[in-house]
Order: sequence, then structure tokens, then C-alpha cells
Amino acid sequence: MKYTPMIQQYLAIKAQYKDAFLFFRLGDFYELFFEDALTASRELEITLTGRDGGGEERIPMCGVPYHSVDTYIAQLIEKGYKVAICEQVEDPKQAKGVVRREVTRVITPGTVMEGKFLQDKENNYLVSVFQKDGVYALAACDISTGEFYTTEVGTRSLLLDEMMQYRPSEVVLLTGREEDDELGEMLVLYPIVVTKRPPDVAEDGEDVRAGFAALFSEVKGTKESTPAMLTATRGLLSYLRETQKRSLEHLHQVTLYEAASFMVLDQFTRRNLELVETIRDKSKKGSLLWLLDQTVTAMGGRLLRRWIDKPLLSKSEIEKRQAAVQALLDGWMARDEVRACLKEVYDLERLAGRIAYGTASPRDLVQLKTSLLAIPALKQALREVANDSAALQEVLDGLDECPDVIETIDRGIVDDPPVAVKEGGLIKEGYHEYLDKLRTASREGKQWIAALEQQERQATGIRSLKVGYNKVFGYYIEVTKANLSLLPEGRYERKQTLANAERFITPELKEKEALILEAEEKRSELEYQLFVEIREKVAREVKRLQALALKVATVDVLQSLATVAQDNRYVRPEILTEGPLVIRDGRHPVVEAVLHGEPFVPNDTELGTHQQILLITGPNMAGKSTYMRQVALIVIMAQMGSFVPAEFAQITPVDRIFTRIGAADDLVGGQSTFMVEMKEIEVTLTNATERSLVIIDELGRGTSTSEGMSIAQAVIEYLHNDIGCKTLVSTHYHELSHLETTLDRLKNFHMAVNETDNNVIFLRKLVSGPADKSYGIYCAQIAGLPQRIIDRANRLLEEYEGAVVREAAPEEAANRNKMSGPEQEHMSVTAFAAAEEPQQLALFSEPVQPKPEKKSGVATLGRAEEKVLKKLREADLLNMTPMQAMNFLFELKQQV
Repeated sequence: MKYTPMIQQYLAIKAQYKDAFLFFRLGDFYELFFEDALTASRELEITLTGRDGGGEERIPMCGVPYHSVDTYIAQLIEKGYKVAICEQVEDPKQAKGVVRREVTRVITPGTVMEGKFLQDKENNYLVSVFQKDGVYALAACDISTGEFYTTEVGTRSLLLDEMMQYRPSEVVLLTGREEDDELGEMLVLYPIVVTKRPPDVAEDGEDVRAGFAALFSEVKGTKESTPAMLTATRGLLSYLRETQKRSLEHLHQVTLYEAASFMVLDQFTRRNLELVETIRDKSKKGSLLWLLDQTVTAMGGRLLRRWIDKPLLSKSEIEKRQAAVQALLDGWMARDEVRACLKEVYDLERLAGRIAYGTASPRDLVQLKTSLLAIPALKQALREVANDSAALQEVLDGLDECPDVIETIDRGIVDDPPVAVKEGGLIKEGYHEYLDKLRTASREGKQWIAALEQQERQATGIRSLKVGYNKVFGYYIEVTKANLSLLPEGRYERKQTLANAERFITPELKEKEALILEAEEKRSELEYQLFVEIREKVAREVKRLQALALKVATVDVLQSLATVAQDNRYVRPEILTEGPLVIRDGRHPVVEAVLHGEPFVPNDTELGTHQQILLITGPNMAGKSTYMRQVALIVIMAQMGSFVPAEFAQITPVDRIFTRIGAADDLVGGQSTFMVEMKEIEVTLTNATERSLVIIDELGRGTSTSEGMSIAQAVIEYLHNDIGCKTLVSTHYHELSHLETTLDRLKNFHMAVNETDNNVIFLRKLVSGPADKSYGIYCAQIAGLPQRIIDRANRLLEEYEGAVVREAAPEEAANRNKMSGPEQEHMSVTAFAAAEEPQQLALFSEPVQPKPEKKSGVATLGRAEEKVLKKLREADLLNMTPMQAMNFLFELKQQV
């Protein structure tokens, strides 16, 4: 098919960017054709039209105005598409034939630079992955801030965990082999754009390094680079250069790190603990990040998120951060001054990125100047507290005031520049001599034009005559049609006819117009040229600006942690090299924060060589999950350098935290709730070490009771005997409490419950010993099930329990009567698993005591006394409010 030259040009360029929308510049519009037009009109909800392109049928077409293109591009990027921007690269007036066009940039989800595409306190990472000989290398870059990291791990599972810590919006898969496609298939389940590219592997690492000498000359980190890491980094940088087609000078340093030098938090754990977003609605509010984020700057908010994602393992590094938080906590006046200074600082990282990238506006430069002007006061505030902290002293020493950058911007750029870059008004008076002359000519010309109106009115006697200007027709003299007869002959040349007036030009006005417009055009061009020169001069100092940004972000995070610690009465945990995990009166930080002043019931925790596993039983809604989550969050907070919600804490750093909390189907992956649970348990058992912290909530549910209990016991025994890690396990199978007699480092605990004849009160208090009830029907009642169902459930429960007693075989009853001590109270899970019917299973649910006949009040009174004594023993009187204590006393009185 024979297309027009322009459509042929479009098709030739489109063939190079098949996976992107091609925004093809035509005058004041960006046009899309063929399949791009069909898809874009649907996704952007814009009108689909057609165009003759030389063929028999009209070509589908849609377009968007150039001045609002960013809005449409943002919509496509948010939906996971790529956009190639094709510009006219020659003046249409000078073009012979079709105007030459080229793609000047490809925008992808991982390469956006503009602020409207980005969240202030969130990074936007592009990640590349390379696999070879059982080694998985990863490189991650945020092009908007200039951060660049690389590492390698030994398994695909660890690679996925490491990758998901960055929450990338795009992954470049450096692969040329079919076996590598498994990772791509795994990523399909995530909202990540995957781009596959050949790795172009250089076997010799030095060859790879030679091609990127400038980048690798400033590698930061203690780990040695490897060929796999260099290939991942090279592949990522090559992709960026290919798509961005411009200088990437702000990507001048790669940080190599050992993944094992930080606590590993897999994606299940980060989700279950709600570290940066909630499970329910994926919002920041209600997460640990939401609680800890009292940062003032955007880069401080992003750094805080990275600290949460990567808690430290080094005792000295943790204590270094702690000392800084302590100094800012004690020096609250200096901290207030620090916060006040930080409020004057814009996003230095992204400002530096845009300046180096060549897209910074004059307003960006003014914001940079404003930020730098706040640094001297920030340094003065830090001097008051830096003596007590090596970390703060390092920040203070690294705060470069950049006076030369301030001077460059201040001398050249006006304090309040316009938004439009190419229409003038950017450069200060006195900065450039010729520019000042052009301004004078333009100004005097406009003054002459202003005076012309009065002169012409006097000469013609037409009081309504006016002199105007527009971009299409230039300057003109406008006269209403009623006054046309008053104009002298020959001097006025008609320029435009309106409905009620005519517009004219005179020889003098024509001459002056040429001078004014020439001066205006030259002035605008010169101003833009001078602005670019200033921007490029500042861009040469990008390394200094990025180093400054990191120091400012660090002090921002430290003051945030100090502010949160003061507001919430957190304490400084003691960090041990090895040994136990001890928490006295620990509290869940987020739950406590959302209680709005209501008291939170604190709990103790002790895990160590003598008490490795806590087996926690008790009903739903009693607080088991909250308690276990709070232990994990306290450990994470401690290892990131934060103070913690407790009265006292001793923390031995853990290398990994594993959590199995909550139930969810993986419908896309074709897995049931139970299978998801088993997969997470498998990850835990495969990767946990004796230095890990394992948290499993409701172990073994989702299958039959006998199988669930069997799996639960087997898992607990494995954690106890084979791994030896610190573990919290909750379960409804209170029959498992017998494990305390066979596993010497396992201890039973339960959440205390205060039960009366008419009510159940969950005390939220962890106490020693096993629970004997699950209160499932009571929870159903609280949930709002109809009373008929609740009554029926209670009757069925009584029937099941009665049937158990009646159907027990005589020899079984005889054998049970012979048992004593723990043997009588706890049946083995093996014996439990052998029973298949519900009636048989219920036989072992709790010790069965013969019910005394109601012939006298003695037995009844004895039971009542036992209940009262039991409640008194379990009551947490010290933590009761006066009203709770009165209610408790009233209930006891009613019962007696």
C-alpha cells in the first residue's frame, strides 16, 4: 500500500518503538495513528477521527494539544504503558519535503522525571535483573533522584524479596534464555511493567567496567563488584541512555551492598506487618511508616521508607543512629530549630536530577537557591547537639552551603520567574549588557506605541480610536465603522476587517512594530540561552547537591524519630551482640496511636535460650495477632535505630523476620487459603536461621482439625529442634499445650479472658499457661449473627459435648481415669489425629469433669467459688481503670 510521505515517516519511526505509543508532533498537536489511535482513544477517552494517508481507507487518528500533553502521558504511564515523544527537529519553514522528526525521549513507568508523575515521599525505581551460573544480580535506579544500587543473591526467592523491597514500577529482564522466563512469569502477578532485553554479557568484568569507567570510578560500598552485578548495572544504564537520549550526569555513583548486611523482610512479612501500607486499602495511614513519618522534606520521607525496608544488623551502626535520636530528643529546642530550617528546603534530590537532566525550569533554580539559603541556619541548630552524636557530627561536617551556586542563581535569575521558559522575563536586569539594550529598545518602543494612541486620536478627532496588539496580526489601529469617514486618505492601510470595526496600520507603526518584535524575539531567545547557560553551570555541581541532599535527608529522618519518640513516650532499646529478646510492657505502636488516648494494655515478651517458643492460645479478638505483630514491629523499629513503645527493651538483632498472619486466597495463582499458608510456612522453614524471628498466627487452620493439628505440631517441633529460632505461635488448638512437657524451650501462654454468666471480657493481657476455650460462638454473637443462630449453636455445642461423654468407650474411660497429671490433661496429637468423627475429636478438646447432681447446693457453691477465685487470680488489677474495677467487683458480687 502506498502511503503519503508523512505517514511513511511515521511508520518508519513507529517500527523502532513497537512497544510504545508514538506521540507524533504535527504543529500544535501530538497525533497518534493506526492501532495507537484506537487504543489511546479508549484509554484516554478522547475522540477518534480519521485521516487520508494515501491508501484506500482512512487511517484511524486521535490527538492531544502539545501544551496539555503531560496530563495525557501521565494517564498512560499510570496504566503501565510506554510513550515515545517524536518531535519536529527542523524548522518547517526551511524544510524541503517532510519535516524531519526524531524520537527525543521514551517515557516509561520506571523513567519518569516530572513531578506530576511522582509522589513526593516515594521513590520510583527501575530495576534490572541478570542471572548466570546460579547467581542473581540486581541493579536499581531512581532516575529522578540519582540513586543507584546493585547487589547479588543466591536464589530466585531471595532475588524476589530483594526486588520487592524497591517496589519497582518497571523491571528490565536481561535475558536471552528460556529458563529465565520463569522470573518474568512470576512478575506477571505484580503491577510491574516488564521489559525484556538481551544481556549482551561480557565475560570479563574489566571489559564491562571499561565501558562505564565514569560510573564505576566512584563505587560506594565495601562489597567487591562482580561480573554479574556489573552486567546488571550496565544493562540498566544502557536502557536508560537508549530511552532518555540525553545526559545522565546525575547517575555518577553506584552503591554496592551486601543484601545479607540488612535484615531481610520478604514480601509476606512487609504486607502482614503493614510496614508502609495497610492490607485493607493499600493506604499509608495505619502503617508503621505513617506513624514514624514526622519528616519535613520529601527526601527525608523517602529515606525513612528505606530505613524501614532495610533495618540494620550491625550493633555499632544501630547505636550510632540511636545516639543521634537521643541527642535530638534531649535537645528539643535545637530540634525545633532544625524542623523550622528544614521547612525551607525543597526536594534537593529531584531538583538536582532535573538540573542535570536538562529539564529544570527557572522556578526550580529559585527553589534550589531558597533551599541552599536555609543551610547555614540548619548547621547552626545542629551545632548545639552534634557533640553528643557521631552521626550528627558527620551530617554537620557534610552540609555544603554551596555559596557559589547561590551566587550563580541569584545574579542571573529573577526571584519570581514566569512559568513559560521561552517567553522572556527570566533574567535579572544588569546580568547581560546586550540583553539590557534589547529590553530598553522594547520598552521604549512600547512607550512610543502607548503615546501613538493619543496622537492619532488628536489627529483624527476619533475619541474611540485605539491601538492594540495580538500575536497573529501584530500592532494595529482600530476604528469603528461609524468613524471610518473621519480617517484621512492614503495614510492608513487596511489590515483586518471586523464586524463593527476596521483595523489599520501606518508606515510609522509598521516600522516601529518591526523594531519592537525583533527586539522581543531576540530578547526571548537570548534570555532562554542565558538561562540554559546558568542551568548548565549549576549542573556541574550536581554531585555536591546530591551529597548535600543525603545529609539533609538523614538529619530529617533522625529528627522525625526523635519527635515520634517524644510524642509517644518511646524508650531507647539496649542492643545486644547475642542473647535474648526482652520487652517489658511492650505496646503495638500503630494500634496505640489510633486509640486516640485510650489506654493500650501492654505485654511482656522474653525469648531466648530457655524460652525459645511461646505457644499462645485463646479466642479470636483476644489480642493474639496484635501482640505478635507488636513484637515484630518493636524489633524492626529497634534495628532501624528508632526508639520503641515499651518501658524497657533488650534487642538482639535478628537476620530475618518471617510472618504467617491472616488468611487470603491466591485466586490468580490458583491457590487456596491453606495452600497460601503452607507456601509461606515453606519459605519460613527453608530460610529461617537460629538468628531469625518467626511469627505464625493460627497455625494449621484451613484443613481438617486432625490434619491441622498434626501439621502444627510437626512445624513447631521443627522450629524447636532443627532451627532453634525465636518463635511466636498462636493457635486455636489449645490441645497443643501438651508440647510444653516434651519441648523444653516451649512455654504456654494465653490471652486472659474475664467470663461471667452473661458476658465475656477480653483483657488483652498475655498470661502464663494454656487457654481452655475458644469462645467462637461468643465472637459470632459480637459479629452480629442472628440470635436464633447463636442459640442453636449453643444447643449444638452442648449436644456435641454431651455426646462425647456418652459415646466414650468404657475402656477409654477406664484408661483416662487411670491417668494422672499432665498425661490426663493432654492427649497426643497422634492420638487426636486418629479420631475422625467430630464427636470423637471433641473427646479430647478439654478434660471432661463429671457434673455433680443438683441434689444439694454444696457442689454448685463449690463451682461458683472456683469461678470467682479463677477470675481473681487472672484479673489484671494494676492495669484496670477505676470504672473497669467497679464493673469487675459488681460482676463478682452478682456471681457470689
